[in-house]
Amino acid sequence: MRKFSSYGSIDTKLHYYAPREALISTAYRLLVGDNPEQGGHYITVWAPRQSGKTWLMQQVTAHLKQQGDFEVAITTMQSAKTETTAKGVLEVLVTNLRSWFKRDFPYITTWRELRSLFTQEYFERPLILILDEFDSLDQEVINQCANEFRSIYTERQNEIDKSSAQKTYLLHGLALIGVRAVLGIENVSGSPFNVQRSLPVPNLTYPEVEGMFKWYEQESGQAVEQAVIGQLFYETQGQPGLTCWLGELLTETYNRSPDRPITLEIFEEAYAAAIDVLPNNNILNIISKAREEPYRYFVLEMFKTQARIRFKYEDRQINYLYLNGVVGIEQAARTEYYVKFACPLIQKRLFNYFAYDLFKNIGRLYDPFDNLEDTISPAGLNIKNLIRRYEQYLQQNRTWLFKDAPRRSTDLGIYEAIYHFNLYMYLTRFLDSYEGRVYPEFPAGNGQIDLLIDYAGQRYGLELKSFTNRRDYQKARQQAARYGRQLGLSQISLVLFVDDVDEENRQTFEETYVDEETGVTVQPVFVATAA
Repeated sequence: MRKFSSYGSIDTKLHYYAPREALISTAYRLLVGDNPEQGGHYITVWAPRQSGKTWLMQQVTAHLKQQGDFEVAITTMQSAKTETTAKGVLEVLVTNLRSWFKRDFPYITTWRELRSLFTQEYFERPLILILDEFDSLDQEVINQCANEFRSIYTERQNEIDKSSAQKTYLLHGLALIGVRAVLGIENVSGSPFNVQRSLPVPNLTYPEVEGMFKWYEQESGQAVEQAVIGQLFYETQGQPGLTCWLGELLTETYNRSPDRPITLEIFEEAYAAAIDVLPNNNILNIISKAREEPYRYFVLEMFKTQARIRFKYEDRQINYLYLNGVVGIEQAARTEYYVKFACPLIQKRLFNYFAYDLFKNIGRLYDPFDNLEDTISPAGLNIKNLIRRYEQYLQQNRTWLFKDAPRRSTDLGIYEAIYHFNLYMYLTRFLDSYEGRVYPEFPAGNGQIDLLIDYAGQRYGLELKSFTNRRDYQKARQQAARYGRQLGLSQISLVLFVDDVDEENRQTFEETYVDEETGVTVQPVFVATAA
């Protein structure tokens, strides 16, 4: 029986997988070419880590071998990632080719000798070469190598009177695999490899994810509730590595009763562990990218609740975060694209990372002799009073709390997200001794954030916003009401962060609002952040 696996390339005999036949066909067609007699394309195959790039090209390799029209090799350049000279990199390449083809290719030492490897002296048929981990090479090495590949491609194109098998150089098709479009935005001098075609590897679709779990049902005889598949897809957005990781947790680690269906309760247990306690190399790599400067500041800006950020591929920070799996693209309209987090699971892990990194110590929440009956009792919570207590805590401790907090370079103001992290940690600590639980939700994938609290058998929703003006305030109330309806709540709190607010405006804008469309009651409450 197969298993779900997120550890390296999928083995189709051992693991569940999505066939991805259309994508394989596209890659095959690009490498072979529209007119195979003239030659194929030189392409880059790119996607964030654990997206199935290597597996995809392994399937293409198998298909090419089966057809038998070309010599084909797939090999990794991982061993050359520390090499900075032509001799070192070319030695790795030649060693790999020798091992693959069992032929005595000559060891070459200069870039101009690279083309000599792809002649009729060593190949009887046109060659399709696939180089994995190509972007692990030094950037200057990438440029030099790509320049030679471009020259080979151009020379082949010039020999228009010859078939592919008759051309001087037999490198018919080439695929360079990496986590980024290898020769794109990061090459400031311009790409020498402008003959390339780009083949991004997209996330799995819902039918593909569903297909793997239906396959599991057939083999195991264990049912998987449809709601589980839907929730898993929502949380991962079909990211292959994360999808299979959660699949493994659901069907193995937390599958304590294989004779019963896998339910949402089991999913919630596994997902909570995935968010809070379990290591995952893919997520750890994403966090390592997001916490680097200057990308850290961009990620913090993304947690902003009001303005969305336009997606521009030419923006170096957006490009880097996108190609490393931190962010994705949201198409809001036919011609409008915005930056969003890659998926809710990644957004929650990043939120948790920054919250705990910045506020490991948040000090004393309240005087130990305080009477908290106006805020919390065995019957439930008074959210408005709880937020009032937080505001008092914030005012009393803000000087040392935010002493080392990241600040915007434009006005040296504290990032909006910092207050959200702090509130989350405050509520978490506050509820710890009362057996309550608080966790963040991000329904839009961008800056919108809600904190959900489970306490005394009840659920409370807090939507966090920054107060900017009356119009946005009115929209925020309606938005909170709609989200409350999605949660099945009759009441939801709208927590509004603002530099300062006088008592008159506090009373005016904290008036309870009942939304006509949803019938949900919205309770606005301010948090003044200035001392």
